[in-house]
Amino acid sequence: MKNIVFPKNLKKGDQIAIISTAGFVEETSLQSTINLIKSKGYEPILGKNTLGKFENGYNYSGTEKERIQDLNWAFNNPEISAIWASRGGYGCQHLLRHLKLSEFRENPKWYIGYSDNTVINSYLLKNNFASIHGQTIKTASFGVSEGSYEDIFKILEGKKIQYSVEKHQLNKNGKAEGELIGGNLALIYALLGTPYSFDFKDKILFIEDIGENFYSLDRMLISLDLAGVFRKIKGLIIGGMTNMGDAKENKNYDEPFDEFAYEIIAQRIKKYNFPTLFGFPNGHIFDNRPLIIGAKVKIEVEEKGLVKIL
Repeated sequence: MKNIVFPKNLKKGDQIAIISTAGFVEETSLQSTINLIKSKGYEPILGKNTLGKFENGYNYSGTEKERIQDLNWAFNNPEISAIWASRGGYGCQHLLRHLKLSEFRENPKWYIGYSDNTVINSYLLKNNFASIHGQTIKTASFGVSEGSYEDIFKILEGKKIQYSVEKHQLNKNGKAEGELIGGNLALIYALLGTPYSFDFKDKILFIEDIGENFYSLDRMLISLDLAGVFRKIKGLIIGGMTNMGDAKENKNYDEPFDEFAYEIIAQRIKKYNFPTLFGFPNGHIFDNRPLIIGAKVKIEVEEKGLVKIL
């Protein structure tokens, strides 16, 4: 197993780059978190195209060239100490072939993002660098808990975190240790069979998603099963599943942990014996607590669930 590189802790006065790797974002939706970064003693620096807009079947924050310029600038600028994605959406996959880590390898820094940014998390881990799967700068319409941001700053400052999760009827009891991988299920699925896919062997897999039809969720799970993912992993953590199915027909549409989505997942992993923890607070939900992709974690699923980053 390769040694995973963890970026150095931030200190007061350090610069945090804010870039847009995917969708268009308005400045007003960033201001709250920018103010929070300043209040913590750090200096937020916006990329040249962070507030850009390029319409091409989707409202991107810029052309592929503009977005990769910002990302490579942030990765390889020695004055930048961390990189925080403004939002997700769609577009990060466009950038994978063009990422450069020349200076980054000499000066690794934390990358923070979730949703579409899962592909950046995966890319970094393929190159043996840990990153943070956590709340973006943009605050969603349903809001973000204070703890979602506070835990990110704890990680940036080198503090250990662990989570205790309420018991769920679909849990599978057991204990496991391994490297944490994963993020948004749709992006994990989209990367299967590519050079940028996660390595699943002996890993603890985390999944979350939003806005999928139930048949689409099932299709993604079947693909993971056919690819041998569930035969390889040592444990599974399931986070938010929200806005699933049809808003008019699904009474749980706005709930963070959709009951039927969870039942579909439970059905598809029924034949496997790894410990499984449902209801983890990470995803497109109000209480979106960060996880470190690439960290060694220990999960204990018994009366309650414990996730400890070692």
